[in-house]
Amino acid sequence: MTVEFISAVNVWESSELHPNPGGRPDSAYIRRYARHLEEGGFDYTLVAYHSAGFDPFTVSTVIAACTERIKPIVALRPNTMYPTVAAQALTTLDHLSGGRAVVHIISGGSDAEQARQGDYLGKEDRYARSAEYVGLLRRAWTETAPWSHDGRFYKFDNFQAGFGPVNGTIPVSVGGSSDAAYRVGGALGDIFGLWGEPLRETQEQMDRVSQQARLAGRSDAPRFWVTFRPIIAETDELAWEKARRIIKVVDQTHKSGGFLPNRFRPARPENVGSQRLLRIAEGAEVYDRALWMLPAQVTNAGGASTALVGSYETVAAAILDYIDLGATLVSIRGYDNLNDAIDYGRYILPLVRQELRHREATGQRGAIVPQPPLAPRPARPVPEHAS
Repeated sequence: MTVEFISAVNVWESSELHPNPGGRPDSAYIRRYARHLEEGGFDYTLVAYHSAGFDPFTVSTVIAACTERIKPIVALRPNTMYPTVAAQALTTLDHLSGGRAVVHIISGGSDAEQARQGDYLGKEDRYARSAEYVGLLRRAWTETAPWSHDGRFYKFDNFQAGFGPVNGTIPVSVGGSSDAAYRVGGALGDIFGLWGEPLRETQEQMDRVSQQARLAGRSDAPRFWVTFRPIIAETDELAWEKARRIIKVVDQTHKSGGFLPNRFRPARPENVGSQRLLRIAEGAEVYDRALWMLPAQVTNAGGASTALVGSYETVAAAILDYIDLGATLVSIRGYDNLNDAIDYGRYILPLVRQELRHREATGQRGAIVPQPPLAPRPARPVPEHAS
């Protein structure tokens, strides 16, 4: 089993602990950030997208130019770029990076956010559009002669990309927690992205995506990507003390509107993924080995918002629990983004990889990963947390 790690890159120095709203893309900071990720052993970095944010293609090109191995994942909303143009832009990035381009298709979870850029399709239609979009990307990467298309959302005549990706195709990631997301991602995704839910719920989602892959006639299933916000220290006790300090600051940052003010709203979110996180958080603050749900409540589950809290060994073991479910891509980013990414590279990635090598060599689990039971709920008592 190949297990790889993903982080997310910032484009200027700002975080939920040290917010700097209204900053501007900083090429020197991007280069420094990307090099630290590569030196720390990360395999990918997500280049996010938001209607009030930066262009992920440009940022990905900067990352590719200053690194040798890490793969930029371009977050792409189908409403923002015609598929033929996107296919060429991704192929160009792929060649300039030596075959490292990856694309993450975002269908859109908020009607208001989509409308900010003139997209008024409903949710089901957005996922249907994504399905057509992915099919067109793949055709554009493989067709050698001019071809035409007359579909529900796109129409063009005699398109020819001119050249294809370095390795014949570019990995396509799809994410979400709705039936439509499972259907499109299971049928078409090379990768399927999930937010950090408890083990039981994560397994259920993986099973549903795999079922949709089978129904689509696939003999395989997408690789699964799970995302967490780890809070780590030398011991579990120190990590929980750190977590309580962090959540107070994060709470104030989001209440003040000083961090991505257009993204987080007090109203209950529209997207199913955030609704799921909030519902799970109502059941308990901690699940399984180390999954802390309070950050989801504090941020209204705006994006990836659940933490893994504990010592280096505890968090590494918790990540391995998800790998045991079938996750082969693990995305981790912190609250003090760059400094946390450096710490993950020092303390978490080596432990996980060491254990995976141990298992491969011996066929046995190492000492840091006794398997926890999945029931009953709640999993264990938790320290008193700040609210």
